[in-house]
Parts: sequence; structure tokens; C-alpha cells
Amino acid sequence: MVATPETLSPAAPEPIDPSDSDPSLGSPAVRTLPTTMRAIAQHRYGDAHVLEACVLEIPRPGDDQVLIAVAAAGIDRGVWHLMTGLPYIVRPVVGLTRPRQPIPGLDVSGRVVAVGSSVTAFRIGDEVFGVGTGTLAEYAVADAAKLARRPPGVTPEQAAAVPISGLTALQALRDAGRLQAGRHVLVLGASGGVGSFAVQIARHLGARVTGVASTAKLELVRSLGAERVIDHTREDALGDGTRYDLIVDIGGRRPLGALRRALTERGTLVIVGGEGGDRLTGGIGRQFGAMLLSPFVGQRLKAFLSTESGTDVERLGALLAAGDILAPIGQICELDDAPATIADLAAGRVRGKAVVRVGGH
Repeated sequence: MVATPETLSPAAPEPIDPSDSDPSLGSPAVRTLPTTMRAIAQHRYGDAHVLEACVLEIPRPGDDQVLIAVAAAGIDRGVWHLMTGLPYIVRPVVGLTRPRQPIPGLDVSGRVVAVGSSVTAFRIGDEVFGVGTGTLAEYAVADAAKLARRPPGVTPEQAAAVPISGLTALQALRDAGRLQAGRHVLVLGASGGVGSFAVQIARHLGARVTGVASTAKLELVRSLGAERVIDHTREDALGDGTRYDLIVDIGGRRPLGALRRALTERGTLVIVGGEGGDRLTGGIGRQFGAMLLSPFVGQRLKAFLSTESGTDVERLGALLAAGDILAPIGQICELDDAPATIADLAAGRVRGKAVVRVGGH
């Protein structure tokens, strides 16, 4: 329920009644929680103007979930899709006429403040990061299986930049792409959230990497480890005769035929996401086309969706802590400024990842 404007200030903490026997709330003796929280929410589909700051009730975790006091939350392209409800093909899942989950955001980093009755991996006070639900808020729930402990030396903002984009990049390369050391990889859309991780992880796995981005973002892609960068505003990345063992297409606008011509005879194409296309299906039509064609050609043509795995979140955290990858944060904002940052992301003004700093509790 959205509060009236005069109640938009943060809610004062209210002690938990010790007689409350709900195990998801943990021990009343060790902490108190407020009953409401500040959040960014929407109650209809549209651009960033549908987002508003409001006060909502704090969610309660389910049996297999934890409640997190959010320190930072990441923003990626998926947030825009859920905000706009585009393409329309996703609405049966996320809500036909308005979002089922009014608070956007999936990436999360913060402190566990309550645990579900079946959770054994985490305790109150643990610093965690991973994939949650409605993370553009002071508190958010997350499945315990989608979280990992935040490594020492990694800031909440760095951790919040990793989960969705990092998982997508890692699994696209390792699982769908079956990447091996020495192979030549082309990353289309190398300067965005997924692409900036894909460049780094591919290099970490021993590949040679070519990254494609716009003029203003070429230096970022080069700094992340690409041995060659291509400015897509000046050059056709698929038309110079180079053949790649693996193409990771994050941009979503190249025809299948052009992508196949840039692959080696036994190369692999991994299509990530569904950018471009019409409002009904977006770019998903290319993914179906790739799946239908793949059995009849020598190349592997893969449509790809990532899995929200806590084990892989932990793996990414280890890479981050060791300095093998960096969190490519291009913009940090406060919670109230999240709508403007999402608008910047949609307009292509963010390099790498955008992060919302929610604050300490």
C-alpha cells in the first residue's frame, strides 16, 4: 500500500513483540525491525515516470527465504523490461495489466535480519549478496539458494553490481558457449552490464576477446581486457572477414545469417536476452529461429536464459575478491534517484553497471 506524501520520511523502528512466534522473524532479543520501509514502486507499466518513492510494509520471508536490510541494489536491463512490461509476451508471467511485484530490482547486497524456518545456510547478521525480489527498497526478501556471503574486501556496492549480469555472462560463456582457453570470442554489447562481465570472464578463462561498443565506451571495454575493440558506429563488427569460435550477442539486433557468417564452421552463437524487435515479442523471435535452425547446421546456435544460482554467485564473489574481475560500476545513486538512473540506463548513458546505494541499518 502506498503511503500519502506526508508519510514519506523513513519509519521509526518499532520493537517486535516477543510473543510473536513467527520463526521467520528470528529472535526478538537480538534485534528490532521497523514495520514499514522506504521503497521505489510502480503500479502501472510505463517508462521511468511510473516509478515513485513511497512507504510500504516490510515483506516477511518465506520458509526458504531470508529478509535482507539492503545496503545496495544493482540495476540492469531486466529492470527496464519489468518496468515497461515489454515485450508483451512476458506479461502473463510478470502481470497482465500491472506488475505483480510493484518494487523493481533483483540484484541485492546487504545484511540478513530475519531467516525462514527452513534456512540453515545463513544467520541473522550475515553480510550477503545475490538475487532478491523488490530490491529497490530498504528491505527485500531473497531465496537462500540464490545468495552467497559477501567476501571480505568487497564493498556492498561492488557486490550489488555482480549477480544478474555476472551470472548471465558466466553461464553464457561457460555453459552455453562451452568456452575453452585459446578460443576467439566476440562480445556484441561489450560495454553494458552483461557485456562488461563477459569480456572479463572470457579473458579469465583464457580466451582472446574482441568487444563491440560505441565510441564513448571503447576505452572501458579495452580496460576490461579486450585485446581488440570495435566501434559499432563506424564499423560493421561482423563484416571484416574475421571468424570467431564463440559470439555472445547481447545487443539483440543482428540477423542470424550475419552472425553465422562471422562464426567458424563449428562455432557457437549464444543469444542473450531479447533486445530489439517489436513490442509483442521483442527480439525473442531470433532465439526461436536459432533453436529451430541449430540441429540442421554444423554450428551451435543457442538461445540462453541464466539460472539464479547461489553457487555461481559465490564463484563470482571469489573472482571479485581475488581481483580476477572488477565490478564495472558506471553510476551510483541514492534510492530516491533510482528512477532517473533507470532512465539513463534505458537511454544508453550508463557504462557498465548502475548501482543504487540504499544505506545502512
